[in-house]
Amino acid sequence: MAARERLPPWHERQRLPNGREVLIRPIRPEDAEPIRAAFGLLEPEEVRQRFLHAVKELSQDTAERLTRVNPKTEFALVAAEPLPPGEALVGAVARIVMDDNGHDAEFAILVSHYVAGMGLGRYLMTRLVKWARGKKLDRVYGDVFEHNHAMLSLAQSLGFEREFQHDAPGLVRVVLNLKPAEAA
Repeated sequence: MAARERLPPWHERQRLPNGREVLIRPIRPEDAEPIRAAFGLLEPEEVRQRFLHAVKELSQDTAERLTRVNPKTEFALVAAEPLPPGEALVGAVARIVMDDNGHDAEFAILVSHYVAGMGLGRYLMTRLVKWARGKKLDRVYGDVFEHNHAMLSLAQSLGFEREFQHDAPGLVRVVLNLKPAEAA
């Protein structure tokens, strides 16, 4: 019987339905350049759905900021080729950042069309929620375009509820309450 590979915390190998293997792991500063390189492979709508506006290229400063997280208030995972950081092509990024109130956190997920529809977004979201529960947060939320049916459906299937944004037409806030409801 082969010995199971021991991976560091938050590191997991996943085989996608198409047979490709990815390594899901915390983002690292070495990922900045591969993320910048992969950014050019994204479709404009993928970028718009993640950043909520058009972005032509990911600057070096932005890539470095996104890959250097504060472990007390932020968590970010990548789904990448099982190669060393800095060499691996990154196909998905999921991040969550605590609000200043210390009770809520905003998530964002970007899954490239090359690996979309294979359950990666769902899996990454469950990992973000696990991190938030570990931080004993009250709520996880994200803003989603109302026409992003895939993300809205995913959020609903995981128990998120919709809150329409009166001050942000076209956006829907999806919210997952992590605290048990109090008895009435």
